[in-house]
Amino acid sequence: MTKPNTRNRSNRTAKSTSSRNPAEANEGWIWGRHAVLAALANPRRESRRLLLTLNAQREIPAGTPFEDAKPASISAVLPDGAVHQGFALRTTAPAAEPLKAVADATHGVLIVLDSVTDPHNVGAVFRSAAAFGARAIILQDRKAPPLFGATAKASVGATETVRHVRVTNIADALIELRKAGRFVIGLSGDGPRPLPDAIREHGGPGLVIVMGAEDKGLRPRVADNCDLLVSIPTTGAIESLNISTAAAIVLYAAFAARSDRKV
Repeated sequence: MTKPNTRNRSNRTAKSTSSRNPAEANEGWIWGRHAVLAALANPRRESRRLLLTLNAQREIPAGTPFEDAKPASISAVLPDGAVHQGFALRTTAPAAEPLKAVADATHGVLIVLDSVTDPHNVGAVFRSAAAFGARAIILQDRKAPPLFGATAKASVGATETVRHVRVTNIADALIELRKAGRFVIGLSGDGPRPLPDAIREHGGPGLVIVMGAEDKGLRPRVADNCDLLVSIPTTGAIESLNISTAAAIVLYAAFAARSDRKV
């Protein structure tokens, strides 16, 4: 096949494309073996451009259009420091589901991220959500990172399998979910109930778990619209847990409490 010249593209142009406002971006780069292969297999994404080194070309499905590229050429179109392993895909974002599609209390556990903006943390939460069978992750439109780049890389393909919902207002979304019969717990460092007790009493497919930014926690109106604030018991040797670590603990606790879990 023809091998387009990817080595002479402007670094500056490529970098500026990757730094668009996350709230407005509907197209972006994904890199890394697992992330790219998972995105290629996701029918909810549309591939725009696929750059592969010789070794990477051996791993994609036959008939997939791609451009032969050297590692340096791939690095030139990606953010500084991106570890691409010879894989880079420019693609559209998967469409978000409407809130009403996940509101029913029988549809499975939901994770809500309140003002969590770090793409590595969001990606890691997607990975834990996939591991422990969460139905979807709810994000805020103007503050959550897009499902490209570092988010997709950190998720190791989970952004392709775990559905997501984007809402304008987190607190209003919680009100709707509670009206639909779901029980909402908010994770807080000073929550009065320990997580194990809350899961034992309220765990089930209708559970909603709300997590705030590591530095500020849940915003007041978001906390006010939780049915219960809970904390993760620890030794107290550290001040707090990273958001992605806390999400893994909570999701595992909810998963372990389910009678229909698959192990």
